[in-house]
Amino acid sequence: MLYRENGQFKTSYRADQQIFPILQDKVVMLSLLVLAAVAVPLVAPEYLFRAILIPFLILSLAALGLNILVGYCGQISLGTGGFMAVGAYAAYNFLIRIDGMPLVLAILMGGVCATVVGVVFGIPSLRIKGLYLAVATLAAQFFTDWAFLRIKWFTNDSSSGSVSVGDLSILGWKIDTPAEKYLFCLAFVLVFGLIAKNLVRGHMGRAWMAMRDMDVAAAVIGIRPMHAKLTAFAVSSFFVGVAGALWGFVHLGSWEPAAFSIDRSFQLLFMVIIGGLGSIMGSFFGAAFIVVLPIVLDNLPYWFGIPIDTALASHLTFMIFGALIVFFLIVEPHGIARLWSTAKEKLRLWPFPH
Repeated sequence: MLYRENGQFKTSYRADQQIFPILQDKVVMLSLLVLAAVAVPLVAPEYLFRAILIPFLILSLAALGLNILVGYCGQISLGTGGFMAVGAYAAYNFLIRIDGMPLVLAILMGGVCATVVGVVFGIPSLRIKGLYLAVATLAAQFFTDWAFLRIKWFTNDSSSGSVSVGDLSILGWKIDTPAEKYLFCLAFVLVFGLIAKNLVRGHMGRAWMAMRDMDVAAAVIGIRPMHAKLTAFAVSSFFVGVAGALWGFVHLGSWEPAAFSIDRSFQLLFMVIIGGLGSIMGSFFGAAFIVVLPIVLDNLPYWFGIPIDTALASHLTFMIFGALIVFFLIVEPHGIARLWSTAKEKLRLWPFPH
């Protein structure tokens, strides 16, 4: 009975088109923000920051970028890990080669470099689609793996391709504790999440969705396919590049090209599919599913005092994890975000059958 819209009247189009038109949604979202920004840094242990919260935030940002391309524009991509690598190594080079380069600007410039690479590899989308486009973007993954391993300039002449970042600081504020790294990533995710939500609600997002649903009809009504597809690749690559820079700088500290292998690309694609294609919230649900569930499954036998071999526990984790993915896709092919939307609709209509 608490989730109702009775008495919440809209007197303008602006009020009707706001991101959270229902008062209860605003209250819940504001409460979550206060919890995430104030309560969690005060009470969460270091393990929770390093193993769950920071990876969850960064991978949510990467999944958000991929969802713009795959979920909203309908362009399949298997090169997300490569675009993350471009963002990480470009930000690293900006930081070490330009004296006095601010940390935030270096991360954003890494996203800009990923945008350029993403647009270059997005050009084939003007001619091909489906699995053929997936293979074209897969070429980006293999090309970046080769480039950062063989071209020594990108890694500051490192023989193994491994690089490391020292102390992180913004305007004299050193980011060294797990809680500070968490807040740094949270700020990026909040800003980019708001940008993504407004983009998909605007004319650009409507053009993307029109291309996704039927590109020929979209071209007939005046939407330019080249502009729509390349902007989707550009925005998606920028988000993913920033996420890659955060993954290298904040989460890893030191990394090599294997940190952004094709496994990362498939992991992000699974996040988008499980969380929900064409849903901002689905990106966060998918990241939570992929990041949190394996850790829970690994520790479940020890929590209940079940004696089990470590190797067997690892294999069981993969088996249960795969079975749950199949289960979710069978129960709701549109992802966890669709289940969330259905539950909200039922709450709004309860106890009426219609």
